[in-house]
Amino acid sequence: MKRRDFLKRVAPMSLLPFAINGQPIRAYGKLMGAEAEDFVETDNVLVLVQLNGGNDGLNTLIPLDQYANLSTARPDVLIPENKVLPLDGTSVTGLHPAMDKMQAMYNDGKMHILQNVGYPNQNYSHFRSTDIWLTGSDSDEVLESGWLGRYLSEEWPNYPNGFPNEDMEDPLAIQIGSLVSPVCQGLAVNMGFAISNPTNYYQLLTGTYDDTPNTWAGKELDYLRTVAYQTNEYAQTVKAAAESASNLSTKYPDGNRLADQLKIVAQLIAGGLKTRVYIVSQGGFDTHANQVDPTGGNETGYHSFLLETVSDAIDAFQDDLELLNVDERVIGMTFSEFGRRIVGNASNGTDHGSAAPLFMFGTKVKSGISGSNPTIPSNATVNNNLAMENDFRSIYSTILQNWFCLDEATSDSVLLHDFEAMDLLESACNTSSVMRDKRAKAGDAYVTNYPNPFGNSTTVKYHSEGGLVNIEIIDIRGKVVKALVNADIPKGSHTIEFDATGLPAGTYYCKYQNGFTTQTRSLLKVR
Repeated sequence: MKRRDFLKRVAPMSLLPFAINGQPIRAYGKLMGAEAEDFVETDNVLVLVQLNGGNDGLNTLIPLDQYANLSTARPDVLIPENKVLPLDGTSVTGLHPAMDKMQAMYNDGKMHILQNVGYPNQNYSHFRSTDIWLTGSDSDEVLESGWLGRYLSEEWPNYPNGFPNEDMEDPLAIQIGSLVSPVCQGLAVNMGFAISNPTNYYQLLTGTYDDTPNTWAGKELDYLRTVAYQTNEYAQTVKAAAESASNLSTKYPDGNRLADQLKIVAQLIAGGLKTRVYIVSQGGFDTHANQVDPTGGNETGYHSFLLETVSDAIDAFQDDLELLNVDERVIGMTFSEFGRRIVGNASNGTDHGSAAPLFMFGTKVKSGISGSNPTIPSNATVNNNLAMENDFRSIYSTILQNWFCLDEATSDSVLLHDFEAMDLLESACNTSSVMRDKRAKAGDAYVTNYPNPFGNSTTVKYHSEGGLVNIEIIDIRGKVVKALVNADIPKGSHTIEFDATGLPAGTYYCKYQNGFTTQTRSLLKVR
């Protein structure tokens, strides 16, 4: 395997493919290079709540004005009309009765609901559709980088060389789970850090583990745990952040896995960790069978349990953020790879569908509902599906521009297409930021270009420490379209022209390697 391929697939936040209890052992290269580029001035945080399996949107957000046709299409799973929770400002849309906590958040102006979110030409495979959501690709293209990975690569283009450093000492993204999500896959390496589970996380913070057996293997395990803790250069900053704050909300429910994850996130944010992105998840939404419990009423059953889990966890998290006085820096977003079919199946469940509602929450989220209730045919069949109204990438564009404060051109470059931002967030890009003292240099940039975006050509500036330099231009599918440099280059700064005449407009990547230093920069060609 080539070194650059190894780096792309290596364990998150690590240049050595080794981890103990999900905590990677990290070896850092020495940073060398040219002038750095400032990263965007913001300390705003995004929390992604992934609902794995494909959530049934029609039983989550019920279109009451379509109730008669729903009664015909899905009588065995439909929520009783008198049990639907009303929402302020509308009489035609309500929530599942298990979501009373999120109902209160919406009515208090801390939630925005987007109707019928999806993408054109829906794919009904869990794996493929999840990949589309995480990468931000079209349904007919395969991307190797995640949308947030591309964003973080834009901000910190030389990562992981020289990280952590005095300007960015914290993980860029944290996933609560065993593996870092593909959403954090950058242009060259994964930009995230995984905490395998809440139990192991607290073990990392305290340095305490279950007793090891009094055997040779036990002693070796104890030694490796110690080495892993001591050599992980992020452990101390994460530990310091966690020790600097305690959860204040009393709303966190016991036995709620999602709440356990969000509890960790709130503690780290309040403790001063400057991580931009957190990812948490709740599985179980693939409800082909036993979605409801007909003996107790369709408002009960497994789907009800899942929605209550999500609703209670998000409400407790938001309450904690407010008590910790960090709520104005944090927004959250739920998403699932697809919705379910209009017509119920013969197993008290629903099958893979298309568009579904998406929930954004936080103090800075504008309350309301974007979009209209889906139209339900009077004679719906198993082949009927919900039409997409809001492309999920327009929501991503909104977050990049109005929360992470990217300019429109850079946002388009990250998303690879021009998606119009929506009016979902209060102004967040001119606020006082604790990141201002940390802006000077977040590592050095080895390769830059000007102008960007560009027309038919752009000047690529790069730094060499001496020796072989390789610079390639690749398209979004990973195909090399032009080799710019492949030669021994003396130490110093150099420039070369990239002539893109004849290439279609769109996003390209400039991949740079000099010795053990690698970096990738996105380039946007416009017509």
